[in-house]
Amino acid sequence: MSSNSGIQIPSRLPLLCTHDGVLLPGSTMRISVDTARNMQLVKSRLLKGTSLKSTIIGVIPNTRDPEHDSDELPSLHSIGTAGLAVQVVGSNWPKPHYTLLITGLCRFRVTQLLREKPFPVAEVEQLDKLEQYTEGDQADGELGELSQRFYQAAVQLVGMLDMSVPVVAKLRRLLDSLPKETLPDVLASMIRTSNKEKLQVLDAVDLEERFKKALPLLTRQIEGLKLLQKTRKLRPDDDKRVLAIRKGGVFPGRQFSLDEEGEDEDGDDTAMLEKKVKAAAMPEAALRVCLKELKRLKKMPQSMPEYALTRNYLEMMVELPWSKSSTDCLDIRAARVLLDNDHYAMEKLKRRVLEYLAVRQLKSTLKGPILCFVGPPGVGKTSVGRSIARTLGREFHRLALGGVCDQSDIRGHRRTYVGSMPGRIINGLKTVGVNNPVFLLDEVDKLGKSLQGDPAAALLEVLDPEQNHSFTDHYLNVPFDLSQVLFIATANTTATIPPALLDRMEVLQVPGYTQEEKVEIAHRHLIPHQLEQHGLTPQQLQIPQDTTKDIISKYTREAGVRSLERKIGAICRAVAVKFAEEPQHTHAHIGVEEGKNEEDSGIAAPPEMPIVIDPIALKDILGPPVFEMEVSERLTLPGVAIGLAWTPMGGEIMFVEASRMEGEGQLTLTGQLGDVMKESAHLAISWLRSNAKTYLLTNGSADPLEGTDIHLHFPAGAVTKDGPSAGVTIVTCLASLLSGRLVRSDVAMTGEITLRGLVLPVGGIKDKVLAAHRANLKRVIIPKRNEKDLEEIPPQVRADLDFVFASTLDEVLNAAFDGGFPAAVSHPQVVSKL
Repeated sequence: MSSNSGIQIPSRLPLLCTHDGVLLPGSTMRISVDTARNMQLVKSRLLKGTSLKSTIIGVIPNTRDPEHDSDELPSLHSIGTAGLAVQVVGSNWPKPHYTLLITGLCRFRVTQLLREKPFPVAEVEQLDKLEQYTEGDQADGELGELSQRFYQAAVQLVGMLDMSVPVVAKLRRLLDSLPKETLPDVLASMIRTSNKEKLQVLDAVDLEERFKKALPLLTRQIEGLKLLQKTRKLRPDDDKRVLAIRKGGVFPGRQFSLDEEGEDEDGDDTAMLEKKVKAAAMPEAALRVCLKELKRLKKMPQSMPEYALTRNYLEMMVELPWSKSSTDCLDIRAARVLLDNDHYAMEKLKRRVLEYLAVRQLKSTLKGPILCFVGPPGVGKTSVGRSIARTLGREFHRLALGGVCDQSDIRGHRRTYVGSMPGRIINGLKTVGVNNPVFLLDEVDKLGKSLQGDPAAALLEVLDPEQNHSFTDHYLNVPFDLSQVLFIATANTTATIPPALLDRMEVLQVPGYTQEEKVEIAHRHLIPHQLEQHGLTPQQLQIPQDTTKDIISKYTREAGVRSLERKIGAICRAVAVKFAEEPQHTHAHIGVEEGKNEEDSGIAAPPEMPIVIDPIALKDILGPPVFEMEVSERLTLPGVAIGLAWTPMGGEIMFVEASRMEGEGQLTLTGQLGDVMKESAHLAISWLRSNAKTYLLTNGSADPLEGTDIHLHFPAGAVTKDGPSAGVTIVTCLASLLSGRLVRSDVAMTGEITLRGLVLPVGGIKDKVLAAHRANLKRVIIPKRNEKDLEEIPPQVRADLDFVFASTLDEVLNAAFDGGFPAAVSHPQVVSKL
């Protein structure tokens, strides 16, 4: 707009009625259009118009309450502003509407309404004839004095702002270049005023009256800034800027406002955030990054999307426990008592915790160990991790890693992504609030792998004592010290853990419990816990030790105690039903006479206290036994032997059955066997054929398989089986079949065989021996070189079992059959010198 040429607008203008505010000449305003009339105006006039004249419309402030608006055309305000539509943006969400960017040109008066539909069109009279003020500098009298006072006030206002802000510097230049007659409209649209006050400025057609209306508004804004300036001088930590303004443009661009309250609050929050950063005791590298981000945040308007991201990052940084740690409880005697009270058995785990405490007493800067508890489900790996945290007096945090298949869960997302967040390690540290907690990495053997990366590989840095002192999360992008964290991982098997990850952890085997240990655990922990959970007391329900043994042997067959706890819970529920069905009035009347009365009345007698669960009640509650001791019954025919197998759930006994029939000497294997077990079966057949004469298995012919087919079956065909430890069992089973002799019904065996008849060592001896003990077997045949593994077996189990240590198959066969398995010719043992 030039001050040297008058503004000429069309004599007929389409009218846009708006509730959004008051458009003044010289200002720019965004107007939302959603009513039918205004939508029709935009479609017909602005979108279809081809000339510059078609973009000029009249903007009339609608003084009617928008909540009570109707389809009828409201009474039009007499004064409006002719505006130039600079931009039109359409949208269908949440409902169809347009957003117009309009720059005010001049005032007009509505002289006659020409039509109302589809949108109003009126005859207008232009009011602002700025050419009569082109020599405004020479104006004298009251008008000249008012314009000079207004100009000085405007210069004072801008001088109180921060001139380093580009939009403020631009406003200062505009004050010198614009005609003084345009200043009331321009300044009234910028400073904080109500729509009613702006409407008064709009209605002031006379220039002198306009100055009088706008000058008080400007003075009020200056006084508010002075008060704000005094307030900020009282707070030296605050920012030196008096006021930050909303950076949005200035005349003739978008409207901006000197809204000091919101910006003042933001300044306070930024200053508080800066105090938190300085008080967080971060390392130098992290502090340098935070101060840099804080400096960027101060220069950033709140409307930018990056403002929220940067603020969230800084808040995360100040909430992390960079230097906060808890004090360890190093009393070894108290720790031993606490561990014994929480868990029965588990001597190896308890000894390792006490060793750590002892070393911590001697050296305070000891790095946290990285332990891995490997054992069957239900043996207490997770609960002992929680107990270790209590013993040390540390915070405890559990990370469930089962099924995690994204490395970002461990190392976080980079901040360039939408919705980025730190990894679960950093989030866990933020949750506990200290940098030396006990972290339980549960089910580390069940980590997945996907296109998003391998989380097991991401854990390599976390669980490496030589690297985790500078663990770098992708979100933080600065090192964080994890060396004081005590990491405890749990797993059911090490087979699925990558070797590189397994190498970084100290593996502690947690075997299954013996029957005696389960009885102790049940009476120390499980039964009191279930009684409390079901609202019962020991005076109401008693479970004798013999009943507990029956539950363990006949209703549960597991390495842990989860099923045992569920069975005890079922007994408690049955007893709770018994008490719930008892009539309330019979609680205090127990006696012979009452029994007679109840027989007469048909009401059941109340249960005697306490209720003792005997074998009959146990069968009534839990049903018939699930597991029967069927070992002796299944070994009533030749060709059956018992082996020992290891599974992630603990040790198991495994039957091997063989049968023979007429045929062509073929071997059939069934039971879903792996390649290694199939090779063991072929080894067994080859050894027996080569030694058939020695053990009198020829049956009149040189080859015991001549004219005979052998079928070897491993029951539980739905379960995949593999491994070399079934070799001695297959040899014994086939020797029984070919000789027609029965294998002892109380013997189980394990061991790998060679073609020369040697027995090689195998793994999982403790779990296998415990499985044999649970099955009430009396003799266990194991390789000679596994004798050292018996030290891990509880003494009471070793006392109940007869161990046979075999180095050759001849020793195995002699121990597996009653009276031995004599050979026709005795060959001396040849010791290999290889």
